Amino acid sequence: MLKMGLLSLFFHFLFLSISSGEISSQVGINYGQLGDNLPSPEKSVKLIQSIGSKRVKIYDANPDILNALRGTDLQVSIMVPNQHLTNISTNQKLADSWIQSNVLPFYPKVKIRYLLVGNEVISSSPKEIWYSIVPAMRKIKNALNTHRLNKIKVGTSMAMDVLESSFPPSNGTFRSDIAYPIVKPMLQFLSRTKSFYFLDVYPYFPWFTDSNNINLDYALFESRTIKYTDPVSNLTYSNLFDQMVDSVIFAMEKLGYPDVRIWIAETGWPNAGDIDQIGANIYNAATYNRNVIKKLTAKPPVGTPARPGRVLPSFIFALYNENQKPGPGTERHFGLLYPNGSNVYAIDLSGKTPDSAYEPLPKPTNNEPYKGKIWCVAARGVNASELGSALSYACSQGNKTCDPIQPGKECFKPDSLVWHASYAFSSYWSQFKKTGATCYFNGLATPTAKDPSFGRCKFPSVTL
Repeated sequence: MLKMGLLSLFFHFLFLSISSGEISSQVGINYGQLGDNLPSPEKSVKLIQSIGSKRVKIYDANPDILNALRGTDLQVSIMVPNQHLTNISTNQKLADSWIQSNVLPFYPKVKIRYLLVGNEVISSSPKEIWYSIVPAMRKIKNALNTHRLNKIKVGTSMAMDVLESSFPPSNGTFRSDIAYPIVKPMLQFLSRTKSFYFLDVYPYFPWFTDSNNINLDYALFESRTIKYTDPVSNLTYSNLFDQMVDSVIFAMEKLGYPDVRIWIAETGWPNAGDIDQIGANIYNAATYNRNVIKKLTAKPPVGTPARPGRVLPSFIFALYNENQKPGPGTERHFGLLYPNGSNVYAIDLSGKTPDSAYEPLPKPTNNEPYKGKIWCVAARGVNASELGSALSYACSQGNKTCDPIQPGKECFKPDSLVWHASYAFSSYWSQFKKTGATCYFNGLATPTAKDPSFGRCKFPSVTL
């Protein structure tokens, strides 16, 4: 009986080790491609390995990248782009064809382990596509099963804006417009297929939005004294990341799925941004990413207050600063590496490098809100034809946006495209920033704290 008991115990621990091996704490990297100056896939794969990454997620099924990954030990996550979801959701043959074209030529030489059907679809795509997410996931899974590729987990990534409420964490609730028609069927699929809820978590954004009430150290995992106790669950939190993750766990629980595993599909901190984007700097980015990697690779796993001791597999965002990403400046500055392959700051995704081994970081200079005026001007060296189109767009919006640059008016001279575009961008931004407009114009504009006004021509500005 003793031998049988020991044998049973041995197999119990063997099962646990195998199970934990399937969901290891190794940290991966998101490899985005929205740049016109990025290294080749072959060089990129070597760079991914050099920073200690064991996994990589791409936002499509780029064959050049997959060929570069062939024969490596990197676990790979690929993606069905959002624009394909509607057609795939209603056509099993299209799903089969997608797998035949984008998985079979590479598997198993490329260790494809995860297949995401869409990226932040709820946040970034028209509403009519939302209802295609789960049917498309089912058809992609069916196509994988047809080819006996059962080990590839199917999911989709979600941002935090799918929640109606996230504070306190115990009050986490999915938005009423998507909870039952979309999220619940998705959770049912993930539970049945033993897959993951792929979650994008960025403490930077809630901190940036409410920096007066959220302590920066709490957002960076640096606080040793600040604690928050959820009044309903009585769980105590020491960082913003855990609060955000647990709010999703509580939201899933409310829909009847308390055990679906979480995968951190994206997390990171911007290393630079626009003048008004406080806290986006190298010091904070390195601090956050080093600390979150320590948390995610801890042995034994620490989990979150709602799920202590559970592994949170993850991908850090992102490999490179990507100069063609639209939106505010932070969007183009999440990279661990510059496009030339050099480090923005030293980082080790394996979590094995102690902080003491890193060089000192440059002290942050923008952790406090900028106070003053900002203008939006044409960026240097941009394409003249594109600048002309952007000027036309800006002038077609709002109330008399471009009147002062008409012939004979106070801002007509100097009569140059750059001057007129700069005035138009500033005028447009000053009118529409409050409703979400940015100083970007597809990379043709940049914010400045230097007043471009000249003579009688006074440029409109945004005051912070």
